[in-house]
Amino acid sequence: MPSGLRDNNLKTRRHPVSPEWTLLGCGALGGVFASLLTLSGQPTRILLRERHRATLHPGIDFTSLDGHTQLLAIERAFIDKPGPIRRLLVMTKAGQVISALTPLVGQLAAGVPIVLLHNGMGIAERVAALFPHNPVIAGVTSHGALQSGHFVFRHTGRGETWLGPVNEAARSCAHLADELARALGQAGWDEQILTRQWQKLAVNCAINPLTALYRLKNGELAGPRFADVLQQICVEVADVMQAEGQPTSSDELLRRVMTVVELTADNYSSMYQDMEQGRETEIEAITGFLLGKAAVHGIAVPVNQGLYQAVKEKR
Repeated sequence: MPSGLRDNNLKTRRHPVSPEWTLLGCGALGGVFASLLTLSGQPTRILLRERHRATLHPGIDFTSLDGHTQLLAIERAFIDKPGPIRRLLVMTKAGQVISALTPLVGQLAAGVPIVLLHNGMGIAERVAALFPHNPVIAGVTSHGALQSGHFVFRHTGRGETWLGPVNEAARSCAHLADELARALGQAGWDEQILTRQWQKLAVNCAINPLTALYRLKNGELAGPRFADVLQQICVEVADVMQAEGQPTSSDELLRRVMTVVELTADNYSSMYQDMEQGRETEIEAITGFLLGKAAVHGIAVPVNQGLYQAVKEKR
């Protein structure tokens, strides 16, 4: 079928009693990951909250990077009756992770891996405390995604995905990265996932608030208008990272930021999308987390503080 044309035949797949992946959180990125996992032959169940029961869609409307659109039949369940879970992939917004997982406390079988893929930091440790008998894995990803309607998703950019252990039990779960790679094209395991989380946080601190406040595509940050503020953000983040034992420099962080700006030039950041749709942003888990660490170390971060306050006031 030529690129960009629609295949209206619902792609049905037979699911075993226990899908390989249960995905909690079906926003833009969650919908894209559920689609890619399904298309790779890994049966996936989407776990929905009760409020979605009256608004079910007959399938996921998925558009791939090459513009091919198709409807995918993906199994769905609700949080009150989740069914058997082999692996739980959590892709809610950072601020919703704990409330989304709380109904599963005491219900999720011991040993079931919990994979967290959200922006920001400070959440994984709380999940590990809630589920002391489960491997908890933190992840970072740079895939781009867009949601344009109810269960209508577009994959807007291929990126890297990295997983790593939050608790000791998770160290035996490196094989999950290999299985995600079957769907995503690349996924890796990194025992030092904390470093990658900090690097992703630095990029998010720079790109997300500015694009949301000024209503810009990522690529528009490459102009001279934002050169000074991006450098100042990176200086502040580097100071905090160094205090946290993460060797880096402001120049290194700025190079990372500008690389992402270039690679995702046509994309809208998740914070931009959230603000445009009137949804809660992830500013607390991104810039808010940075401010908390800065306060612990007595480090002044006035530029990031100003951006944090501006986003909070504009929500």
